[in-house]
Amino acid sequence: MSRIDWLSQPARALHGHVRVPGDKSVSHRSLMLSALAEGRSRIRGFLEGEDTRATAAVLQQLGVQIETPSEGERVVHGVGLHGLRGTDRPLDCGNAGTGMRLLAGLLAGQAFDSTLVGDESLSKRPMRRVTEPLAAMGARIDTQDGLPPLQVRGGQKLKGIRYTLPVASAQVKSALLLAGLYADGETEVIEPHPTRDYTERMLAAFGWPIDFAPGRARLSGGHRLRATDVEVPADFSSAAFFLVAGSIVPGSELRLPAVGLNPRRTGLLQALRLMGADIRVENERESGGEPVGDLIVRHARLHGVELPEALVPDMIDEFPALFVAAAVADGRTVVRGAAELRVKESDRIATMAAGLKAIGAAIEETPDGAIIDGGTLRGGDVDSHGDHRIAMSFAVAGLRAGGPIRIADCANVATSFPGFLELANGCGFDLRAG
Repeated sequence: MSRIDWLSQPARALHGHVRVPGDKSVSHRSLMLSALAEGRSRIRGFLEGEDTRATAAVLQQLGVQIETPSEGERVVHGVGLHGLRGTDRPLDCGNAGTGMRLLAGLLAGQAFDSTLVGDESLSKRPMRRVTEPLAAMGARIDTQDGLPPLQVRGGQKLKGIRYTLPVASAQVKSALLLAGLYADGETEVIEPHPTRDYTERMLAAFGWPIDFAPGRARLSGGHRLRATDVEVPADFSSAAFFLVAGSIVPGSELRLPAVGLNPRRTGLLQALRLMGADIRVENERESGGEPVGDLIVRHARLHGVELPEALVPDMIDEFPALFVAAAVADGRTVVRGAAELRVKESDRIATMAAGLKAIGAAIEETPDGAIIDGGTLRGGDVDSHGDHRIAMSFAVAGLRAGGPIRIADCANVATSFPGFLELANGCGFDLRAG
């Protein structure tokens, strides 16, 4: 992927309807469960990002027929739980950590060997927290000192386990549940804090008996998945950048239609409201088993808060945007309990701290968070380190800076938010690729 830098400049009020892409987490899972189901499933609102396309390409390598009738739509011809076919070629997950971790669980129960690989960034991300509990179920997965590539050995007899996650992670939970489809007996996952329940909701929608509540999920192997149609809601993590932008730029008002409002995903909404944000939800409804609604955000004067740790698991992907909001708010914001940020696409605590300091913010790193004293930002140069959410967060920071912010290494934004520049500029950003 060629290097792309951005230049974000101060902007006037933001206005308009902002239709963000489909939810990445739901898109990944809808492909996987559709592939394992019996019959034909239609997915609408599918995220046309590089991560989700990588998952589709992996499933096609494994013998699943996937059609693309139009942009944002997929028709998946399911092969059933035991219908995947092995391949000698590596399965390339690109930059998709979700794809790799969930596929590790899905492939652990197959009769054939598989090798999961990724790009340079994904190849540095830790995988032991998913491979070790899968090993406890009987899986055999070899790593490079805990890092990709993952060599998944086929033909293993899996058994259900009761596993308490040491660190809350929807990806690890989902990998174990997918392996549990192939396991003898019952698989139960207990979480220290509730995480996103997309996999649980979707398994139920595809007809698999599953018992779940916040913080736990339980299923047994030996059932079948039935094809079903999936409507993918707009991605809350993508909406997050516009919620922060609309909140911090004076005179702004933005409407974001049909955004997914899964309560395990919307911690940022609660955090911004605690800071004084003016965000309204209208037209609440359910789509494909997921709650959705239209979000209306208006500019408001934000103030610093001590972020409740209970919100952390429900906003783990949104912290870079929150850090920007905190950097221009009145007073001090304290974040604790967010150590997982250090093992995302980048060390997001260190990367955000370095970038914010470079543009004049007062931020102090802590092992599991940060202390941010709000104030004014200046122009300057920051490095996203190839992290799509870091890049978009500094694009938002540029709206309120005293001068242009040059953001290095932004090509990976296409993995989660294709068309971000056009959508942002359409509502009033001044953002250029260069």
